Amino acid sequence: MARIDKINTEVQRELSAVIRELKDSRIPMMTSVVAVHVTSDLRYAKAYISVMGDEAVQKKALEGLKSAAGFVRREMGKRMDLRYTPEFVFELDHSLEHGAHINELLKKHHSEQGE
Repeated sequence: MARIDKINTEVQRELSAVIRELKDSRIPMMTSVVAVHVTSDLRYAKAYISVMGDEAVQKKALEGLKSAAGFVRREMGKRMDLRYTPEFVFELDHSLEHGAHINELLKKHHSEQGE
């Protein structure tokens, strides 16, 4: 496993813990970090976030995370021993929704074939 992959995994684990501790009402408990990609210079990290709920809930959660970005970065700096603490960019991850949609299509196709 490459060094950057190890860093991505460690940052993802710590970021998940920090997000769980946030006290922002806009961020629901069912918020998870799907993946984190840290740039090779460790200056930036793109965090893909999955939020259970409708689009409005997801949008509010993303706003809450963006407003807490400074706190998140400071906490990550305390918890991780990196030369630089990356600046976080949060993006919604739609892979779970996409997977559920594909699953529904497959079920529908399967039931049509069975008739």
